[in-house]
Amino acid sequence: MDERYPPIAEHGLVGDLQTAALVSSRGVIDWFAAPRFDSPSIFAALLDVERGGYFQLAPEQPGISCKQLYYPDTAVLVTRFMSPDGVGEVVDYMPPDRTGTATDRHTLVRVVRVVRGTVGFTLRCRPRFDYGRAEHELDLGPDGALFRAPGISAHLQSTFPLERDGRDVRGTVTLGAGEIGSAVFTVCDPGGEAPPPLTIDGITARSWDVIHFWKAWLRTSRYRGRWPELVHRSAITLKLLIYAPTGAMVAAPTMGLPERVGGERNWDYRYAWIRDGSLSVRALMDLGFVEEAVAFVHWLVARLHEREGKGGEPLQTMYRVDGDPNLPEQTLTHFEGYMGSYPVRAGNGAADQLQLDIYGEAVYALSQGREISQHATYSGWKALTTTLDWLADAWDRPDEGIWETRGGRKDFTYSRVMTWAAFDNGLRLADVFRRPADTIRWTRTRDAIFEQIMERGWNESEKAFVQQYGGDVLDASLLLMPRVGFIAPKDPAWLSTLDAMDRTLVSDSLVYRYDPAASPDGLRGSEGTFSLCTFLYVDATARAGRLPLARYAFEKMQTYANHVGLFAEEIGPSGEQLGNFPQAFTHLSLIMAATTLDAALDLEEGR
Repeated sequence: MDERYPPIAEHGLVGDLQTAALVSSRGVIDWFAAPRFDSPSIFAALLDVERGGYFQLAPEQPGISCKQLYYPDTAVLVTRFMSPDGVGEVVDYMPPDRTGTATDRHTLVRVVRVVRGTVGFTLRCRPRFDYGRAEHELDLGPDGALFRAPGISAHLQSTFPLERDGRDVRGTVTLGAGEIGSAVFTVCDPGGEAPPPLTIDGITARSWDVIHFWKAWLRTSRYRGRWPELVHRSAITLKLLIYAPTGAMVAAPTMGLPERVGGERNWDYRYAWIRDGSLSVRALMDLGFVEEAVAFVHWLVARLHEREGKGGEPLQTMYRVDGDPNLPEQTLTHFEGYMGSYPVRAGNGAADQLQLDIYGEAVYALSQGREISQHATYSGWKALTTTLDWLADAWDRPDEGIWETRGGRKDFTYSRVMTWAAFDNGLRLADVFRRPADTIRWTRTRDAIFEQIMERGWNESEKAFVQQYGGDVLDASLLLMPRVGFIAPKDPAWLSTLDAMDRTLVSDSLVYRYDPAASPDGLRGSEGTFSLCTFLYVDATARAGRLPLARYAFEKMQTYANHVGLFAEEIGPSGEQLGNFPQAFTHLSLIMAATTLDAALDLEEGR
């Protein structure tokens, strides 16, 4: 264990709806990219403690213990430091975007205060622009520090004195009970206007404004189920991962965090996946967050319009948050990676893969209720019909599948299930809204896909639907089959598949996505259980009527959340969180599982 790196789970997330930062439980911002989620990093000590850069604001004296929490129902993070001499706190937040307009200016606010006794704090600000590749200049004056790098500047203001530390900045302050200080880091374009002078009254007013923003947003939730704190924390996390100017949701705010420490499964997740965003629509709608769901649908339809008349595939698997399809993958050779997990990749080569399931998820998103459909236009419908007409010719092909394997294209069962779902939902939309479509061809195609899956996706010896045609490996992505309506949740074939998954993929309620040793994916090493798959398992078992098992799995999974209710992509063999953090897919599937389980339990209890 390299003690220079905190555990992945030992972080909270703050953001302004255009970018986000991770704050460790030791008061260190060790991940921050700006001006967007997918911009080069400014603080990236989580990927290289020496070269990545960080912003520390915390006591340094011995005997300090720490506790981190969110101010209730907000994205305002409190890191509390307790010592024999007193109790102090650092409150971190980013003022949220209220305009929906992309901006170069983003602000990290750090408030220090002491609630008991006396506590000394040390500030160390060491930005490393462009993934640590760009040199910067420092101007230090009475109004604070100005860091200048090619294409970007950053202002650091403080209510206490700062001093030069090479090309970086250092400061100390000791506060007594009731006293408050602050440090504010503002990123902007070169030559951008300096922030207004920093005052304690101004910071206090801004803090309350941000708290009221989040509380007002969360009050619109219609969730009244059994797990409000867990569900609402997931909702806030999803909101933090949505790029407000376009409505696109990133898969995670981080890059390069390993699925296995020391392994090579270290991907860049700061992009908008069609799959993740489409499934988030249902989760957001279930909670009543219609505005966010509709915004993503608009973004999705815009991607369909872009390819009209250009031939080729109507969608690619992922995009930048502004819809740019160019995500070239590069290796940052100068970064050692989290605890030596190399390579560190920026960009994502999976953007160029063929993943046919995304069309099913896309149409599924477009079919989620009248709140979505009432925003449909005729041009949007034409884009959808053109896509399904293309898919009618293209569905019966091997692809890389949902897990973006790099071991060659296969006939993945899940991909075929979701192409079936694309036509099934398309036909439903055409019928409900009386829209023109080649329904005869769509029906014929849908039925052909269904017959093929039943004949080739079923393994008689395993008594289960399997990952790929002709194989015997189980795959947790198929847990979505009942949710999308492909099979009844209590169909004997499906119950048999669940039983097979219980035997091979489930480990004390945690679920592996598949066995990489049995199904080579083109990458070395093993991986942990996938948190997404565990919540999909809860959803499927609840639908199957296995409510004690579903509730046990759901409540057991809660114990693997971090100290502020966040989940990464995976749970490792020792219960540690692994992969990019926090992951949207995990939190949206948590919401899906909670609402499904609530409904099933209510029915059982006669509510």
